[in-house]
Amino acid sequence: MGIPVLGDTLIVSTLWTPLAIMIALHIVALIITHKAGRKTVGHILGIITSVVGCIPLIGTVMHIVTAVFLMIEVGKNE
Repeated sequence: MGIPVLGDTLIVSTLWTPLAIMIALHIVALIITHKAGRKTVGHILGIITSVVGCIPLIGTVMHIVTAVFLMIEVGKNE
């Protein structure tokens, strides 16, 4: 949710439930990618982002940075 007002409103109005769901999904994805020998930087950033996502401005910036890293990792074939 890298859209400043919309994302912050959604996260706060749902009592940070999306952050809890995403931290769980990033942990699962981290385990799977680590076992497959793939890069895990995007998922580690995703876990950090989910933890600090409750801070409105920092969470927004971190979501954008994490999305970029995940897209770069997906685009690379190793």
